[in-house]
Amino acid sequence: MSNILLEKYKSMIRKEAIRLEKEGRYSDTKKYIQHSNISVYDHCFGVALLSVIIAEKLGITVNLHSLIVGALLHDYFLYDWHEKERKGHNIHGFTHPTTALKNAEEDWELNDIEKIIIKRHMFPLTVIPPTNREAWIVCIADKICATKEVLSGRTFA
Repeated sequence: MSNILLEKYKSMIRKEAIRLEKEGRYSDTKKYIQHSNISVYDHCFGVALLSVIIAEKLGITVNLHSLIVGALLHDYFLYDWHEKERKGHNIHGFTHPTTALKNAEEDWELNDIEKIIIKRHMFPLTVIPPTNREAWIVCIADKICATKEVLSGRTFA
């Protein structure tokens, strides 16, 4: 992938993140750590970027806007999941997709592709698999980004 195309995709993702910050609580994702020292905001940006790259490299036709929105919102749970003493946080991996979707639907009108991306991104930990290409791509990109963040302390982007 050329640097020009990569920068185009980063710009598209940045513009969408800015829109989400203006219209909802998306800037709150900067307050919470996802993996290692990576914020939820930076993690989601990396997942969005890798998702776009996967679709491009593999020649998969996707709704690019929904792919980006879903990837940016897939972890929109808005709490510190590392606080294990708080009720429900010890099962965060199983429950946060539902919380993320609920929060996102409070702030924006989402289409079905975006909803499925958010709800199904934790497969196979959550048992119902993704049902569209965009959700499968984000599910895979999320696992790759999380692995890199945990092992290296660096985000994909």
